[in-house]
Amino acid sequence: MTVKWGFLGAGWIANRATAPAVRAANNAQLFGVASRDRARSAKFEPQNVYDTYQQLLDDPQIEVVYISLANHQHLEWVTKSLEAGKHVLCEKPLGLNAFEVQQMIECSKRCNRLLVEAVWTRWHPRFKRIVELVESGAIGEIKSIESQWGFKSEMTENYRLDPLLGGGALLDIGCYQANMWVALTQGANDLKINSVDRKIGPTKIDLTTEVKAMINNKTSVQLMSSFEKDVPQILKIEGSSGIIATDAGEAFSTWREPSSLRIRDRIEHFYSVDAFVEMVQHVSEQVANNSGWVMPVADSLRVAQILDAIIAS
Repeated sequence: MTVKWGFLGAGWIANRATAPAVRAANNAQLFGVASRDRARSAKFEPQNVYDTYQQLLDDPQIEVVYISLANHQHLEWVTKSLEAGKHVLCEKPLGLNAFEVQQMIECSKRCNRLLVEAVWTRWHPRFKRIVELVESGAIGEIKSIESQWGFKSEMTENYRLDPLLGGGALLDIGCYQANMWVALTQGANDLKINSVDRKIGPTKIDLTTEVKAMINNKTSVQLMSSFEKDVPQILKIEGSSGIIATDAGEAFSTWREPSSLRIRDRIEHFYSVDAFVEMVQHVSEQVANNSGWVMPVADSLRVAQILDAIIAS
């Protein structure tokens, strides 16, 4: 069965990653696109181009809506999509805060429709392998998780530079690292934040956020997310009997390239993979026959709660 997808938004991530993924998936069709620019929508070469977001939602043939609008628009258009009877894959962060995420989850339950946050790294085989190793006790009890992701941003006139639109480094790339905490510590339910260091830029967003915390009174965690520091991505998990660390390939944004994982004193290799394709195929499978794996909305809510706690500290 081929699932018909409609896109709200035609920006960089939709153009470079998600639209090609829908075309490459064996169970998905790029049926329609709606954006502020009809010509830009047409460049995606969908079957249909719509003049408005609502016009796309009103088309009964569309089954899944992918939302790649600015962060502050997610709540409105996720809600409208669900209420229009569509399943939804929405870009991260799902909401500006946990309250918004909870509202979306309640709407999805009320409408009996699937809601998935597009944290594409969660579908990457290496990420899944890390979770598998930790859950199996391959390196014993987890003692610490260290991560960082930073780059010097050249963004101009971008919503990521506006705090009212959900901008800032923490919401943009820190959410990937918080997702790792949740995935590796069974929800990171008991979180105690020890320190937060944030550098606020001229537009009032956080250019850099550094966090140190403790999960379940036994796992120390630290993250760094930055729009101003050009540093290598790092992911290192230390257990009572060994260490797991990403080796070749970016720790969080490996895309269409081989990668590897260091487990104690050995290295596992992973073929080049497009995790966006994996994500699209699994969401389509879940819509078609409930057989695909999708990231639980409980994880999305917990990540949002963690980000809220960091911001409030």
